[in-house]
Amino acid sequence: MFEKVALIGIGLIGSSLSHVMKREGLTKSIAVSSRSAETLKRAEELGLGNAYSLNAADAVKGADLVIVCTPVGACEQVAKTIAPNLQAGAIVTDVGSVKSSVIAQMQPHLPDSVHLVPGHPIAGTEYSGPDSGFAALFENRWCVLTPDKATDKAATAKLKLFWENCGSHVEIMDAHHHDLVLAITSHLPHLIAYNIVGTANELETDTRSEVIKFSASGFCDFTRIAASDPTMWRDVFIHNKDAVLEILGRFSEDLSSLQRAIRRGDGDYLFDLFSRTRDIRRSIIEIGQDVEAPNFGRDETEE
Repeated sequence: MFEKVALIGIGLIGSSLSHVMKREGLTKSIAVSSRSAETLKRAEELGLGNAYSLNAADAVKGADLVIVCTPVGACEQVAKTIAPNLQAGAIVTDVGSVKSSVIAQMQPHLPDSVHLVPGHPIAGTEYSGPDSGFAALFENRWCVLTPDKATDKAATAKLKLFWENCGSHVEIMDAHHHDLVLAITSHLPHLIAYNIVGTANELETDTRSEVIKFSASGFCDFTRIAASDPTMWRDVFIHNKDAVLEILGRFSEDLSSLQRAIRRGDGDYLFDLFSRTRDIRRSIIEIGQDVEAPNFGRDETEE
């Protein structure tokens, strides 16, 4: 589909894109760029690209697709750096979990001759770095594209086909709406996980050690989420603060209602709430976004 793809950043998403592009033959050449010499060296050892550079501006020369795989807070600087070397007609996209901020950061610095089509593959794990990627990461997952009304439709269509060839379902969405939806489906759950694990960390030493020793499945899953890349999630909350604060306000109101129900022993309220949330879980499984496996899908032979 492309002569040359430049990957700016080579963590979980970037390395997974490299694997799937090679498997599906989506490009003739992959240029990898990272600000970290150690990361870049590891990417080369893993054979994730055909060319490697510490300077993103060098990596994008001659690329007809540029995918920015950095934390969202770095997008403005990346745009400034690569702008002079972007070839006319190139598609520039990203993989960030926030879209309105990315557009505001990048669009003013990119030449009119290129097509900015922001994107967000809704796929990931708690792992990061070039070793964490795998080709199947995007299979049967959604990728949201948020072009504005002025974006070239052919460029959007081509990027949509690219993600479909990576195994994703693709949805076109308004950037602001994307940020609000992801605030509840992704950002708030991570915030809660970080907070719960942080609360455990503040307990007295003896109690904290017992919490770790006797961790049940729920706490184990929270710690898995809370193990995600701190730089990435710091940037997400800073750059999607309006949507996160709106959803957090609603969550706080609902949490207060739940607190009152527990205090009053209102079993009917609790049962009704838990029944409705159970239905949401079933809906997620029915549309293929998770599996119905016992013990949170864990392999008991590994425990």
